[in-house]
Amino acid sequence: MRLGILGGTFDPIHVGHLVAAVNARYTVGLDRVLLVVANEPWQKVGSRAVTPAADRLALVEAAVAGCEGLEASALEVDRGGVSYTADTVDELTAEHPDAELFLLVGADVVGGLDTWERVERVREAVTLVVVNRPGAAMVEAGGDGPLAAWRAVTIEIPALEISSTDLRDRAATGRPLDFLIPIEAIRVIRERGLYAVER
Repeated sequence: MRLGILGGTFDPIHVGHLVAAVNARYTVGLDRVLLVVANEPWQKVGSRAVTPAADRLALVEAAVAGCEGLEASALEVDRGGVSYTADTVDELTAEHPDAELFLLVGADVVGGLDTWERVERVREAVTLVVVNRPGAAMVEAGGDGPLAAWRAVTIEIPALEISSTDLRDRAATGRPLDFLIPIEAIRVIRERGLYAVER
């Protein structure tokens, strides 16, 4: 099995995440892509308030319902504590010993990979799938660049300038979220009153 891993805070999930997952699945030939919801994203701890993990997981579950080959994963939420990709990779390796793991990351993340917890473990366990967007700085696999030490492939997706920060602000101020967030996830935002500003 060729198993894709797209980890994230997903606060909130949006169509850019889904476009990346679907295009990676098609281009790299993945059987499934897990959208792994971070319990406590270590990069964001202390920088801003993060929506509770259970709510973010509900958004991802709603967003991927009916999307063939995409699945919401509660692995990190169930594990609790700070979420590290190395732990998730170890858990998935134990659960699926015969699977080939592919870790999807945006090109903007590549420069910071060496700061990851136990990055050597991640590097030995996965093939990196770097998602490039037109108009952004492109990253190439191989050579002596930042991916030299990785098994890596690159894919390109359509340019979609969508910011989770803007989406949270849109939700808080009542501006439209239509076509930016899957309609099922918008329903969850409204039902749970997520991102509402205290008045």
